Amino acid sequence: MELFLVAFGALFSIMNPLGTVPVFVGLTMDHTQKERAITAFWTAIDVFIILLLSFFAGKYILAFFGISLNALKIAGGLIIASSGFALLTGKFGEHKGMKRQKVQDDIHSREAISLTPLAIPMLAGPGTISLLITYNQEFQKAYEIGIIVGAVILATLTIYLVLKSAHIIVKFLGASGINALSRIIGFIVIAIGVEYIISSVTAIFGL
Repeated sequence: MELFLVAFGALFSIMNPLGTVPVFVGLTMDHTQKERAITAFWTAIDVFIILLLSFFAGKYILAFFGISLNALKIAGGLIIASSGFALLTGKFGEHKGMKRQKVQDDIHSREAISLTPLAIPMLAGPGTISLLITYNQEFQKAYEIGIIVGAVILATLTIYLVLKSAHIIVKFLGASGINALSRIIGFIVIAIGVEYIISSVTAIFGL
C-alpha cells in the first residue's frame, strides 16, 4: 500500500493534471461537452500507453545507451526539480515550450490535440518518463510491478476525470486557485527531484 501511494503521489505531482486544465480549457473552448469528454478520454489513453512503454521498456533503454541507474536518477531528479521550479514560479507552460509562437500556431491548427500537446509534453514529459524508468530498475518483483501498474492506471483515470471536469474546475477555482494549487504541487515536485538526487549521490559515494 505504501508503494502504491508513493508511486501515485509522485506520478500525480509530476504530471500535474491541474496545471494542464487552463491549456485544455483554452483548446476546447469551442467544443461540445461530448467532444471535450472524448478528448479527455483519448488524452488519458495516450498518457497510459506512454507511461507503460516507459516503465516496461526502461531497462532496454538504459542498456542500449549504457546508462547507469544512479546517472538516470540524478538526471531525472534535475528534470523533475526544474519542472517543480516552473510550477512554483508560475512558468509551467513556458517550461513545457507552450509559449513559443510556432508551437501555439501548430496547436491551434490541429484537429486532434490529445497526443500533442496534452499527453506530450504537458503530462507525460521527460520527468515522468525518467521516474518510471527508475521504477523499472528499482521494483522488479511481480507484485511490485502490479502495484506500479495499478498506480499508473489510477493516475491516468485521475487525468481523465480532471480534464473532463476542466471547465467546471476553472469556474469553481478560478485562475488564481489553480495557480495556488500548482505552486503547492511544485514544492512537492522539487522535493521529489531533490530526494532522487540525494539517494543517487549517497549510493555513489557509499554514504
